[in-house]
Amino acid sequence: MDPKGQTVKLNDGHYIPVLGFGTFAPLEVTKSEALEVTKFAIEAGFRHIDCAHLYQNEEQVGQAIRSKIADGTVKREDIFYTSKLWSTSLRPELVRPALEKSLKNLQLDYVDLYIIHFPVALKPGEALLPTDENGKTIFDSVDLCRTWEALEKCKDAGLTKSIGVSNFNHKQLEKILNKPGLKYKPVCNQVECHPYLNQSKLLEFCKSHDIVLVAYGALGSQRIKEWVNPNLPFLLEDPVLSAIAKKYKQTPALVALRYQIQRGVVVLAKSYNKKRIKENIQVFDFELTPEDMKAIDG
Repeated sequence: MDPKGQTVKLNDGHYIPVLGFGTFAPLEVTKSEALEVTKFAIEAGFRHIDCAHLYQNEEQVGQAIRSKIADGTVKREDIFYTSKLWSTSLRPELVRPALEKSLKNLQLDYVDLYIIHFPVALKPGEALLPTDENGKTIFDSVDLCRTWEALEKCKDAGLTKSIGVSNFNHKQLEKILNKPGLKYKPVCNQVECHPYLNQSKLLEFCKSHDIVLVAYGALGSQRIKEWVNPNLPFLLEDPVLSAIAKKYKQTPALVALRYQIQRGVVVLAKSYNKKRIKENIQVFDFELTPEDMKAIDG
């Protein structure tokens, strides 16, 4: 960690801010809102912006970044921007065009981090989630080692500073790490991670290979009805988190974010609520004790 404790050094020498702003939004959120809140997040102090082709709002997020550069709030090098390669573009020949499309939408010359969104290939084409006439997903068969080589070329071409993966388990990571002729290791693995799914084994594996774990869903999963049983408890209402939050006069959300930072995890805070965006940046104002950490790990 750097002296401010606000960035972590990646295995390729670049630095990633430990707190990131997540831009994934449910469909009911308008694209103009993505523009507004991203601008607000940068004003509030966020310097790491996490987005993806899948989110279909890179144009607005790019506009927000560019407007904050234009008004002198930040310089381009102050911003750490992540985009993700979607599953319909995992064939090696589709990788660079996909990144170039994101760059065109963003109107940026490069991204700071480009990652494979999911270790699953889907049928190439316009549809983000291609399905057959029975509504079944149409998969594609791609060797992710070849996809990775195409990402390495994008890094060499200067289109992205760093390359990584997302939603990979340790076996899928190993496949890339053990690839003959590997040029660059993944700098990160972005996965769902919170006190109800703390990924301790995967975190240990990543640390042993100098790969940073980036946590999404850090405040609890998105509770998308197709994925999550609505009767499951809400993380932010958890009694352990609530008690610790009370002790420090902080919110359970801040405790959940602080927990990740203290275990060496880069954490994404996704909010489209201005009051909470401002609140989330206060994660650097307090520290949890080893006892608190142990209680949350439990």
